[in-house]
Amino acid sequence: MDKPLTRNIKPDGSAASLAEYRAGGGYEGLKKVLAEFAPLEVQRQVKDSGLRGRGGAGFPTGMKWSFVPMGEDAPKTKYLVVNGDEMEPGAFKDRLLLEGDPHQLIEGVAIASYAIQANIAYVFLRGEYRLAADRLRRAIAEAEEHQLLGENILGSGFNLDLRLHTSAGRYICGEETALLNSLEGKRANPRAKPPFPQVSGLFGKPTIVNNVETLCNLPHILRNGVEWYKGLSRTGEPGTKIYGVSGRVERPGAWELPMGTTAREIIEEHAGGMRDGYRLKGYLPGGASTDFLLPEHLDIPMDYGSIAKAGSRLGTGTLILLDDRTCPVRMVLNLEQFFAQESCGWCTPCRDGLPWTVSLLEGLIAGRGRPEDLETLERLCGLLGPGNTFCALAPGAMEPLQSALKHFRADFERYLQPHSISGGVHA
Repeated sequence: MDKPLTRNIKPDGSAASLAEYRAGGGYEGLKKVLAEFAPLEVQRQVKDSGLRGRGGAGFPTGMKWSFVPMGEDAPKTKYLVVNGDEMEPGAFKDRLLLEGDPHQLIEGVAIASYAIQANIAYVFLRGEYRLAADRLRRAIAEAEEHQLLGENILGSGFNLDLRLHTSAGRYICGEETALLNSLEGKRANPRAKPPFPQVSGLFGKPTIVNNVETLCNLPHILRNGVEWYKGLSRTGEPGTKIYGVSGRVERPGAWELPMGTTAREIIEEHAGGMRDGYRLKGYLPGGASTDFLLPEHLDIPMDYGSIAKAGSRLGTGTLILLDDRTCPVRMVLNLEQFFAQESCGWCTPCRDGLPWTVSLLEGLIAGRGRPEDLETLERLCGLLGPGNTFCALAPGAMEPLQSALKHFRADFERYLQPHSISGGVHA
């Protein structure tokens, strides 16, 4: 039970059946909740557990739920929405859970829906996750057949209709209000807040949007208790975390480990270390939209607080490694091209600032760069930073750029030297 989220993940990649899931205690958390706890007690348990959202922002889950209107005067229609639109470059942890153990997610959805008294839930799934979609459909049908979804779940009187929606494929849907607009059939633009989704979300009704990994924690917390969950961590931030590594390592992949495991252990022990002939130069600790950290940060615990103090964000907890034979300027350009393409165009700084960033980087690499271009890139990091855009897409896009300019300045300046267009490195 030290790896509750992935204990049913099979080496052959097949999904755990309903029988296999229940044999290991599956749906016992839901059964306990429906029989013993009122909805507000479930909210209190999750708040006391210290569970934080695993989608990137790390907001406390129980606190988020507490903003939903409850009681007799609350709206009768409420929604629970699963953000399974995993499009952060470098992230693939939710796919592991969706494909390998879909009933775990369904149980988590049922618990969360009961806690906020929502009778309709949606899984908003990345369109390319076709295998996950097939397995979720089968699992939902199995759960309905065994009275784990639908009318009068386990004889409790609680009803839940769970629906699967595959997305059209936009990174902006990682922003929860853009996701809700897309789910309503509208253009995926973020909404003005307030009102927040907990009060006025999907179709104007109270709505909670939670990440796949976040929801998968719930069955284990409610079944085994708050103190057990806190004991899984190596730091003051409870639970386990699915960490991933991509880049030039021996064994790229994802592993469930105690929250607070160091990047050194993740990279060297679980990912097998760097491939022969490559050295680590830096890494993005939480996906593409986080600041670079350096080898000197490898022994810092990979939790929200520790990574923030080091100058970055835990984000999704999926590390992207930069090796000494890859040009950081070209790596950043690749990321900025993605973010520019994925801008929804709703606000000017993001719509125009990201293509401008790409143009400056492309000119630099092509040998047309000027010293003042580096100053302009630094200015853009501020102009597109927090507080200046409608959502967090552009500020996130600036994090790898601003940290690369700080840590790898010489690599940028090398492109300003005559006859050094290649920078002496390859992408």
